[in-house]
Amino acid sequence: MHLLISHAAPTGLQCQAAIAGLALPHLTELLGLLTPTAPLLGSPDTLTPLAERLRANNLGLQGADGLIPWAATDAQQMGLAKARGDAGWAWITPCHLNVKSNQVQMDDPQDLKISTADCESLRAAMKRYFEQDGITLHPLTNGTWLAFGAMFKDLPTASLERVAGASIDAWLPRQENARLLRRLQNEMQMLLYTHAVNDARSARGLPTVNAFWVSGTGTPATSPLITTERLENVDALRHAALCDDAHDWTRAWQILDSTVLADLLVRVKAGKSVQLTLCGERMAVTLELKERPWWERIQQRFSTSSPQQLLQTL
Repeated sequence: MHLLISHAAPTGLQCQAAIAGLALPHLTELLGLLTPTAPLLGSPDTLTPLAERLRANNLGLQGADGLIPWAATDAQQMGLAKARGDAGWAWITPCHLNVKSNQVQMDDPQDLKISTADCESLRAAMKRYFEQDGITLHPLTNGTWLAFGAMFKDLPTASLERVAGASIDAWLPRQENARLLRRLQNEMQMLLYTHAVNDARSARGLPTVNAFWVSGTGTPATSPLITTERLENVDALRHAALCDDAHDWTRAWQILDSTVLADLLVRVKAGKSVQLTLCGERMAVTLELKERPWWERIQQRFSTSSPQQLLQTL
């Protein structure tokens, strides 16, 4: 079992300040039993967040920053890449942008809760405009479409995790082949302003869909996926971290400690194979169960960092 806890130490000032007051007894005990491996370094300035890079590495997906081929992998699994090839795929995510006096901010797309019918209705209305720019849209999920177009080839794009609940300005693609995307965004804002789906959403007090975000670009390597133990992604801290809500983030940590980490501790004490990765923006640390002499286990009990000390380094 390999658990990945993302957003373990978000950069928001409120959540950072809350780290010192966390009470996590099961994580404390786990730190005394598990051995850390070499950390993986990241940065809050990269297009691809560190947790996303870890998930990609686990699947054998390689790519430069902003070019993890998530969309192309979906296209392969759906059989669409056989006709189109592996290059030029992207995720298109309908979203809601708030235009403020000094920035444009995106609401978390997960909060839109778009139904299957509404998602298909929006795709049907938008696809003609995309096709005029050489982009085809395919259904994928209720909150994301799969797109193919030459402009997406080798176009680095920022993960949705970078823009959800944040200003989009620093994350917009500025390359020449993104020029058509900026024009297409303007066209979609006008189209969606009076769309029936948005009228119905407004009547129900829901945020409208007034834009889209492009991500998941990149071309897969020719080598097959690495067959390793799959990561079990734990994102219970995500929403509070993106909102920098220290109260909810602390509460989410406490629930994780009393449930997921309590169960993990039982497995560790039973001698079962366990890995735990705690991921922040700057660093991810993986801890695993290793056989060690008894004196090393005792020494680790007295030399291990507290959860608070560890999280403050992530």
